[in-house]
Amino acid sequence: MRSIAGTRPFFSSLKKLTPIARQPPRYFRFYSQSRMASITVHNSLKPGPPVPFVPKTDGKISWYACGPTTYDLSHLGHARNYLSNDIIRRIFQDYFGYEVNFVMNYTDVDDKIIIKARRQRLLDLEKEKSYTPEQLRELVSKAFQAYAQSNLPLLVTQGQPELDENNYQARKDAAYGQVLAGGTLSGEGRPGDAEAKIKMHLNNMDSAAKSLQTSSGFDGAEDILLPYLDSLYKETIDTSDQTIFTDLTQRMEKAFNDDMAALNVLEPTAVTRVTEYVPQIVSFVEQIIQKGFAYEADGSVYFDIGAFEKAGNTYARLRPESRNDKALQEEGEGSLSKSSGGQKKRDADFALWKQSKPGEPYWPSPWGQGRPGWHIECSVMASDKLGDNMDIHSGGIDLAFPHHDNELAQSEAFFHQCGKGEHTWVNYFLHMGHLSIAGSKMSKSLKNFQTIQDALATTYTARNMRIVFLMGRWNDGVEISGDMRKQADNWENTVDNFFTNIKAKLAEVDAPTDGVKYLSLTGAGNSLIEDLEQAKKDLDVALRNSFDTPGAMQVILRLVRNANIYMNDKAKSSNLQPVEAVARWVTKIVGIFGLDATAKPPYDGLGWGSSSATAADDIDPQTAIKPYAAAYEKVKADVQSLHLSASSIQSALEHSPDAEFAEVEKSGEKDVEKLALPYLRATSRLRDELRAIVPTLASEPQIKQAVLALSDRIRDYDLTDLGVQLDDQTDKPSLIKFVPAAKLIAAREEKASQLAEKAKQKEEARKAREKAEEEKWAKAKVAPQDMFKDDPKYTEWDADGLPIKLAEGGEPVPKSQAKKLKKDWDRQKKLHEEYLAKFGGKA
Repeated sequence: MRSIAGTRPFFSSLKKLTPIARQPPRYFRFYSQSRMASITVHNSLKPGPPVPFVPKTDGKISWYACGPTTYDLSHLGHARNYLSNDIIRRIFQDYFGYEVNFVMNYTDVDDKIIIKARRQRLLDLEKEKSYTPEQLRELVSKAFQAYAQSNLPLLVTQGQPELDENNYQARKDAAYGQVLAGGTLSGEGRPGDAEAKIKMHLNNMDSAAKSLQTSSGFDGAEDILLPYLDSLYKETIDTSDQTIFTDLTQRMEKAFNDDMAALNVLEPTAVTRVTEYVPQIVSFVEQIIQKGFAYEADGSVYFDIGAFEKAGNTYARLRPESRNDKALQEEGEGSLSKSSGGQKKRDADFALWKQSKPGEPYWPSPWGQGRPGWHIECSVMASDKLGDNMDIHSGGIDLAFPHHDNELAQSEAFFHQCGKGEHTWVNYFLHMGHLSIAGSKMSKSLKNFQTIQDALATTYTARNMRIVFLMGRWNDGVEISGDMRKQADNWENTVDNFFTNIKAKLAEVDAPTDGVKYLSLTGAGNSLIEDLEQAKKDLDVALRNSFDTPGAMQVILRLVRNANIYMNDKAKSSNLQPVEAVARWVTKIVGIFGLDATAKPPYDGLGWGSSSATAADDIDPQTAIKPYAAAYEKVKADVQSLHLSASSIQSALEHSPDAEFAEVEKSGEKDVEKLALPYLRATSRLRDELRAIVPTLASEPQIKQAVLALSDRIRDYDLTDLGVQLDDQTDKPSLIKFVPAAKLIAAREEKASQLAEKAKQKEEARKAREKAEEEKWAKAKVAPQDMFKDDPKYTEWDADGLPIKLAEGGEPVPKSQAKKLKKDWDRQKKLHEEYLAKFGGKA
């Protein structure tokens, strides 16, 4: 072991990074007078019920969150973690009014990054070689066998012939059929990560076996070739040019940031990267060595757990039950370190600095060329940004041991002062629960994941995904099920429809309709106001109880349902003030939860914001209303072409919406929906008047049909394509609702599909009836005396054509069989008589 001299003060050498996002202003607070006293939070450092949250500084929170390892695309498991962080952060900032300094790192030096980047480079180089088909086949075959030997040993047990693509299927079924059928390898318990990993490896082997069978070369065999080529050539890669690694990490960092933006996750106050902190990491490690809590061995530096505990410190405070878990320890050290550590004092000691082997990136250090261990990065970067003590540290529950426990140990060792007891580096550790699929943690290493990009392109919207996670406790494990998705969809649809309806009704109140307003903003509504006040209290209780978002979501849902009941009560619905108050409060809360990407604090709008409202300063009203004005002009021309004489139609045609639009434009309004309303009201009025005159057109069926067709087209196409829904009302103008055009078009197409399917089924039923009728009369045409004559089972018949002797053995027909044959004969006689009555003797 080598002693270290010439160390330099850690904090004086730390590189300062410019924050990438400003702290949002504290626009408003709820119940701010009691904010500090009653918030509780689940703290992994203190297992059990939630504990009171008391920050170091009144009104401010320092928070470090473990960021991504940038070697692959992010999946739904990552979304679960970062959305949960974002939701809690937003509640702290925009509900309780805290100023949050949120720091997040990018791990851009890691075994996974090294392996992926290096293997891909080796595969690219291999593809450049000139292989004959036979040579390429031999390469894939060797990789096929090596992959099985390393990952699926039951396929290559001793004494069996060499594994190849021809005997692979039978061996797979024999060795792992139980796992493939949904069981466990041991035959006991429920399948978990081990079984998921086996299935992943078998999928890779399936693809490679098919490649060998079809002589496809590299296609389909890449997953087994990557580790094989790495085992052969990893030490040949020149890593002095680190672009082999940074090209990957920078690409994946950008993809991660794009995913977070798509999910409406707030940017961190500041971000850090390992590659920008290597000198500081070296200095940090030197200090730990000087304090006697680390030692150098063969160019690597290891944390001395024994010395740390001997000095009165506690190791593995988060997961003491896992401290001797060798599998987790090995995972924490990284797959490239499995062959290292021969000189460690004890197996549990973990690497602060790793000696770089050929094929790995490296930086200079007092111990030779090397690279940082995984855990040390967060200790150094978090301490640089937040000092020797922070309020909150967060990450996924899978990081609790060894990553977070090791972070705590090495940071507390760095700040340790003799005689002053244990140092507290983190006050509150928040761990986000796993996202599982079929009982296994969603994981890149298991390949049982759906990327965020794919999820948003196929099965989720950003809002829907956030709702799914809001429906579960942030610190509980979640397995997304059909029922959970259905609950989230129902919640979103209920709130969505509520916003749409109240906005439409409020717009209707403001509509100039010959001086008459169909609704009033005055009247009684105390019961709904009482419901609102109770909801505010209930939601506050939920959020103070360790951010109980499932409870909060139920509070919102109950209130919205009560508001819907109120709106549907004709005795109360004339007073919209209580409903509007509910809608504005719900808008504020869903904004705080991050459910509206277009909304900004203090979330004082009503309903979901529109993209046009977000870019209001750039909107030209004349340009914005062109689609709506064009739709109106088209409808107006089509109505005029019908030459209808009804005075109501003529009055509607003479009314121009231009003056009303001019007044709205003059007011400075930039919301496209409000700008469009004059033209939409005029279009809707024309349609209402068309529908009203239909009963008067009974004597003119062609005109009536044209009027009905135009009315339907206006509703189902002209306005639907603009994102406008018309709800017909009795004795009132149709209600104008703004709904995303894609949603309306999808509903229209679904309705058309259902009608087409119904018509198809009706046609098939008609053809089936015709066929049955045809078969019936074809059968009826046969006289009962002839119905058994051609049956080879019989050889003799009586005068009526009834069989009396069997062909087999020449025996008489048994009585029971004769009785049945007589019944069939009687039925045929009746049917034949019907035929004769209907068709006579026609052939």
